[in-house]
Amino acid sequence: MAKDPDINADDEQDDATDGLRRELANLRAVLAERRDDMVAAGSRGAQAVVTPVRQNPGVVSSALIMGGIIGFLIGLAVGQSEERSRHWYDRYR
Repeated sequence: MAKDPDINADDEQDDATDGLRRELANLRAVLAERRDDMVAAGSRGAQAVVTPVRQNPGVVSSALIMGGIIGFLIGLAVGQSEERSRHWYDRYR
C-alpha cells in the first residue's frame, strides 16, 4: 500500500504547530517573569523616594518652592530678553 503524501504533510504541520505553541508558552513565561522583576524594581525605586519625603517634608516642600521660584525668574528673564510690542495682537499684523 502506498503512503498518502497528504497525511505526512498534515503530521509535519501538526508537529510544527505544536513546536510553535511550546515556544510561545516559553516566551510568555519569560515575559511574565521579566514583568514581575520590573514591577519589583519600580516598587523599590518608589520606596527609595517616598522614605526621605516622609522623613523630611519641610525640606522637600522648600526645595519644590525654590525650584518654582527659580523657574519663574528664568521665565521672566527669557520673556524680557526680546524687544516686542506690549500688545499681543501686534504680533499677528
